[in-house]
Amino acid sequence: MNATSAPARVWVVDDDRSVRFVLATALREAGYAVDGFENAHDALDALAQRGAPELLFTDVRMPGDDGLVLLDKLKAAAPRLPVIVMSAYTDVASTAGAFRGGAHEFLSKPFDLDDAVALAARALGAERGAPEPVAAAADAAAADALIGDTPAMRTLFRAIGRLAQAPLSVLITGETGTGKELVARALHRESPRALRPFVALNTAAIPAELLESELFGHEAGAFTGAQRRHIGRFEQADGGTLFLDEIGDMPLPLQTRLLRVLAEGEFFRVGGRELIRVDVRVVAATHQDLETLVGEGRFRADLLHRLDVVRLRLPQLRERRADIGQLAERFLAAAAAKFAAAPKRLSKAALERLQAHDWPGNVRELENVCWRLAALAPGDSIARADLDEVLSASAAARTDDDWDARLAAWARVRLSEGAQDIHAHARERFDRALLEAALEHTGGRRSEAAARLGLGRNTLTRKLGSGRKRS
Repeated sequence: MNATSAPARVWVVDDDRSVRFVLATALREAGYAVDGFENAHDALDALAQRGAPELLFTDVRMPGDDGLVLLDKLKAAAPRLPVIVMSAYTDVASTAGAFRGGAHEFLSKPFDLDDAVALAARALGAERGAPEPVAAAADAAAADALIGDTPAMRTLFRAIGRLAQAPLSVLITGETGTGKELVARALHRESPRALRPFVALNTAAIPAELLESELFGHEAGAFTGAQRRHIGRFEQADGGTLFLDEIGDMPLPLQTRLLRVLAEGEFFRVGGRELIRVDVRVVAATHQDLETLVGEGRFRADLLHRLDVVRLRLPQLRERRADIGQLAERFLAAAAAKFAAAPKRLSKAALERLQAHDWPGNVRELENVCWRLAALAPGDSIARADLDEVLSASAAARTDDDWDARLAAWARVRLSEGAQDIHAHARERFDRALLEAALEHTGGRRSEAAARLGLGRNTLTRKLGSGRKRS
């Protein structure tokens, strides 16, 4: 199909949610518009209301009408609809019955996702052809699709498929940039709550004094500046899913309030007297070791147990290097769609360089690199030299970020040890590091060093002197 035509509609009918999720995800990544159904009855209802799709996958053994009965009814209602029958039971009766009923193809479980997608392309025929990469990227990016064919990602997809239906709290762990919010959105999108709100809050991004109001809301006059009632994230997410990112940074007093909401499903707004009841599934995420925080007294053990009913660990990007090419293509295509330009392609050398990089920032870093490449690389094909330049800039920026992170980590340790006057101590070390670096850069010339730092020479001399007295 060309880039302007609508993607082919594909339906997946399977009572196994994990199979349905994994196959639907792979087909969406290939650029198709996919709907999933857990039984034949729902699929037939959709057929009556919306008309036939262009391709349908169905399992054989399902509650109610099985896949072969569904096949008969589909062929009666839409004779030209190609149907691919799936089953783990590849006995003669099943396969013969499928083909006798008019199945286009029989797919044995477990199957390779690439084979299933290729089979879909063949079944749709030459009239539509394979989907264009730009359409595929735009469609999946809009749906917050998770990408990956490595064993670690397929295991994750299966877990999401199983957990989406269960009303359990989920704790998502993984390094920064691995895509924890994408997993939370997938859990919501595939759950019975999908038509209700998905609300996300990064607890580390909200000042501690405002976080309580953000979570639980406040009444007018509850505090200075509270001129009107504010509805918090729990009320906004009623009936749906609340995603709490960086839960390890939540202050202890708020952890106590959160625990009550999780246990009782009720709370008061700040400054309020009305008891608010909500039905919210909480999905939390962190890059920290919560067990260590519990041991340090910085996280409640009972809250951890309440949040950690099921834990999903996201693999680091360096643990699934085989997915890097597919991810990069997706990000480059998304950038091209945004810039209204043709997507740039990675040369073989550039792809090898991407796969050799350690990606401390994980998928988020890869996405940022691809957007910079889409904007800055001069040709349609990205060379290794283009990539080296962008990665060097990324490393420099990351060094600045790491400096802030290390300073924050140092402060947390000193505070936990009960240290006093840490601001003065940090300031002294900060000044000393800057002064020594500037003097080294200027060969010991104090006037030039002071000028480079934006200080007067007397100020630099005084700081050097005060540093020696304390050392």
